[in-house]
Amino acid sequence: MRTVAIIQARTGSTRLPRKVLLPLLGRPLLSRVVARTRRAGRLDEVVIATTTDPDDDEIVDLAKHEGWAIERGSEMDLLDRYVQAARIHAADVVVRITSDCPLIDPTVIDDTVAAFEGGQYDYASSSLEPRTFPRGLDVEVVAMDALERAWREDASPAWREHVTPYVYRHPDRFRLLRVPSLDDQSRHRWCVDTVEDFELVDRIYRELGRDDFGWREALAVVEAHPGWADLNRSVVQKVVPPA
Repeated sequence: MRTVAIIQARTGSTRLPRKVLLPLLGRPLLSRVVARTRRAGRLDEVVIATTTDPDDDEIVDLAKHEGWAIERGSEMDLLDRYVQAARIHAADVVVRITSDCPLIDPTVIDDTVAAFEGGQYDYASSSLEPRTFPRGLDVEVVAMDALERAWREDASPAWREHVTPYVYRHPDRFRLLRVPSLDDQSRHRWCVDTVEDFELVDRIYRELGRDDFGWREALAVVEAHPGWADLNRSVVQKVVPPA
């Protein structure tokens, strides 16, 4: 069984354009996401999936410089972009990672993949409700046949933009597994959608001085600086609409 992590990345974020190229300790945010994802031991390959928009040539150039596998596809139909990249790289299992999560933890990736492999599941995730991990540690693992079924059947452009809602919102059709943390830390927001989000993760990186820290180390830093969590507390998370 071939397990491929696909990291979606583009420069056209509406709230924080070019966020994936912002510097964290001197390297692009996307480079930090890729490096942390690659440390997971249960992945056979890590692939970047960007768009055909010329603005994303910068991401392609970065990938070539770093030696990453990269594919280009639809800007808005993320489900199609994922399926096409997964087909090219012969994935049996796809691990979805988003490029705005520079604190993504390889241990959480491995634990979620292991849980998926431990039963007859179509989908497993660290972010299924009720959430327990900080936002920004989201890992989704989906069987290729389930992803292909969603690709064929999902008629909602809004859902296709978010790749997996057709799967996790149909528990009657797919076998789902929630992979929780041992304790509830869901109040923390560690993804990057806004300037405030970036300021928080930048402070965490600067405090730790490296990118190979675990999420519990990041939590300890945030708890040692109680005011930091207030930096992005008012940021409203975009939600997936009804079909």
